[in-house]
Amino acid sequence: MPAKSKAQQKAAGAALAAKRDDMKKSELKGASKGMEKSMSEKELEELASTKRKGKPEHKSKSD
Repeated sequence: MPAKSKAQQKAAGAALAAKRDDMKKSELKGASKGMEKSMSEKELEELASTKRKGKPEHKSKSD
């Protein structure tokens, strides 16, 4: 499942880093905190590896 926005991709990258112990879990904020708890490492890898080109910074509310 590819990320729908740059913000979602960045949050997944931060959550993945925390899950791999490359970053302290206490440093996570907002969506990345929830992602780290609820998603597997494989799911986070898929989101974090999404190409950013052509993605909006944030997903619009109507999508």
